[in-house]
Amino acid sequence: MNYGYFDEFSKEYVINRPDTPAPWCNYLGSVDYGAIISNNATGYSFVKSGASGRIIRFRFNSSSNDQPGRYIYIRDNSDGDFWSGSWQPVCKPLDKYKSECRHGTAYTQLSSKYRNLETKTLYFVPLNESHEIWQFKIKNTGNAQKSLSVYGMVEFTNHDHYENDTVNLQYSQFISKTYFKGDHILQVINENGSEASSDVDGHCDVMGDPSCRFFGVAGQTVSAFDGERDAFIGNYRNYGNPIAVETGKCSNTPAYNCNSFGALQIDITLKPGEEKEMLFVLGSGNEAVAKNVLEKYRDKVSNKVNATAGKQFEALKKLWHARLNNLQVNTPDDNLDNMVNVWNAYQCFITFLWSRAASFQYCGLRNGLGYRDTVQDIQGIIHLDDRLARERLLLMLSAQVSNGGGLPLVKFDHKAGEVSTPDESEYAKATGQSYYRADDALWLFPTIITYIKESGDWSFIDEVIPYADKGEATVYNHLRQAIRFNLDRQGNHGFPAGLFADWNDCLRLGPKGESMFVAFQLYYALAIFKEFAVKKSLNEDAAWADSHLNRLSAQFEQFAWQQDQYVRGFTEDGYTMGAKENAEANIWLNPQTWSVISGAAEGDKAKAVLNSVYSKLNTKYGARLFYPPFKKYGMPVARMVLFNEGTKENAGIFSQPQGWLILAETIVGNGNRAYEYFTEINPASMNDNAEIRKLEPYVHGQATESIDTLNHGRSHVHWLTGTASTVMVSLVNGILGLQPQYEGISINPCIPSKWEAFSMNKIFRGKMLNIKVENVEGVEKGVKYIVVNGKKSDGCYISCEELSEVNDILVVMGKQKP
Repeated sequence: MNYGYFDEFSKEYVINRPDTPAPWCNYLGSVDYGAIISNNATGYSFVKSGASGRIIRFRFNSSSNDQPGRYIYIRDNSDGDFWSGSWQPVCKPLDKYKSECRHGTAYTQLSSKYRNLETKTLYFVPLNESHEIWQFKIKNTGNAQKSLSVYGMVEFTNHDHYENDTVNLQYSQFISKTYFKGDHILQVINENGSEASSDVDGHCDVMGDPSCRFFGVAGQTVSAFDGERDAFIGNYRNYGNPIAVETGKCSNTPAYNCNSFGALQIDITLKPGEEKEMLFVLGSGNEAVAKNVLEKYRDKVSNKVNATAGKQFEALKKLWHARLNNLQVNTPDDNLDNMVNVWNAYQCFITFLWSRAASFQYCGLRNGLGYRDTVQDIQGIIHLDDRLARERLLLMLSAQVSNGGGLPLVKFDHKAGEVSTPDESEYAKATGQSYYRADDALWLFPTIITYIKESGDWSFIDEVIPYADKGEATVYNHLRQAIRFNLDRQGNHGFPAGLFADWNDCLRLGPKGESMFVAFQLYYALAIFKEFAVKKSLNEDAAWADSHLNRLSAQFEQFAWQQDQYVRGFTEDGYTMGAKENAEANIWLNPQTWSVISGAAEGDKAKAVLNSVYSKLNTKYGARLFYPPFKKYGMPVARMVLFNEGTKENAGIFSQPQGWLILAETIVGNGNRAYEYFTEINPASMNDNAEIRKLEPYVHGQATESIDTLNHGRSHVHWLTGTASTVMVSLVNGILGLQPQYEGISINPCIPSKWEAFSMNKIFRGKMLNIKVENVEGVEKGVKYIVVNGKKSDGCYISCEELSEVNDILVVMGKQKP
């Protein structure tokens, strides 16, 4: 079933049927003020933290499709009929009520048509601001004058921390008040002094300032208000039939010892053909802040809405489109184009900004950045904004502990050089994390080399960065310490220990159990470190890395290779995880793909492991993480046994590794299979079968149910997933073949053989590359020659010296001469 379509020209996904299988969402704002909004205006807003900076309420996992949100009601005062600018919450019959949602880059526009009235509501957060705009327009398309009441509303939280607001009712309900201030409702929490007291010499006896939020309107006059939830909704009612809208009159009730609320009633008349506009504004700040913000959007003479919001919106759209336009492609597959050009790229930025903090599944409790998540997320945006990537890389390097490991959680207020570590109880108390993960710092290697080659910033390798706890070192030596961390923690076979987790949070191999996934990561890290050492002419370092590479190669062959696959690891008591003879989980995806990505498996061996994956793990919706699922073997090592079979880590189709699989296939030259894997997991490919997938058809989810479940193909946990980055890398670096080098760029696509041609436009180090790829021989990989601005050369490499400001590049694929 189809609920919408991609508008590639506008860089929007258009939902033309509002009863989607699940709320289909978008993100607004920045790390300072964030918001999530669905196609029916449900969602929530927060300042900095989704958990401890919550402004408005949201009820997770509710039967009414997750409410409330940012609702605007319209009432026809001639007969009392009322509806909402979004289909929810009133839910008028769809044969009479027409709805459209346009999710764009950091904005959403909802439109409705009902009873000869058209509404448009544009939701966005202006750049560098701590408030959001709901630009509401309503037009009379009929022949008779309309007497209407418009109601904008939000349900405030009574406490900044959403858990206290939700469950600590004996406290939270008695600390909040609302006031009506003419053009806005002001909410004040802890008016007499906040619990967020300052800590002076260890004594918490200085009261902090109250917490204030506001909900106001510019461009129209407020007729009435409600600052208390139940006064607006009424007893034994819901958001679909609030008493204030049904009766046509808010009660002018402020909140005191109950649930704070923001509802503003605006009474208007509309002549035939007339349109009126108003701006609802929600934000964080006291009365002075609210008045200044609202005044910004009001014409001083007419008191109507001025042009400020329109200019802010255009600036927002211009910023995002400029980012995305750094790479645009035109291939035979529109679904691939939509992901590369807009949605996969945009999702990479969203995961980069918010990590795993706030969505309709993540409540915001992770009050910081996961190390491994964030370092991987950086990879997904480097080709679009290497400056932004550099800033975050510096932060993550400063969150590396001097022993080489990474902090499991990097707090939002991270102060390098002053942080306790997982070795200390203070860190566990502050973050809830008390263990090192085996893979955290190893993700620095692919991310840093990708950044250096994309940007050309080789000097980055010598930049001095502090460690999280003590001391400082160059980036190069940070990387050496990351290798040492894993070399110092090994098991009986000489492979790295799995520790608390090795990317798979459900696999607890411990301090003596060994992870082959991390072993291949370490091999990859050593190869990159050797490359850096050679470029720096540090021969001893290169030899040191080479000796460990040779040692690991021998160990892979001796202990981990089984005919056509690698094992997953070894437990502390000697059990071989992922051995062929095992009744459960006898082949795992990640060691096979990472053996190829790392370069440890090449040639026939690389093809053999990928053939094993294809024959034993692939399904029509992607490859399983392993197979068969765990049913008996489990705790305490294989914690995924707690999940139902075929679900998430228990032999489900976990989405993030799909990108590694696609990339591995392009390394060995299997363009047809790489494209097949991408199509299987491409959300856009499911646009016409959305009732199966459930999640948004424009963003990746965390996991998809596999064949052992009752709902094969149903996906879960939207938006904030490392899948965005891994798939983006596999598309850009693998399928499209855009591979920056230190002094230039290689263009070496790996595509389905049926593609005869495609084109790309890429900004590389400030220069435009207009690339056309021809594949008349129908090969999957291989470049015969390349033509740069009329000059022909063999191979696929272009040096920076060959490039002008604008470049026309022809890449001719085909079988190379022996």
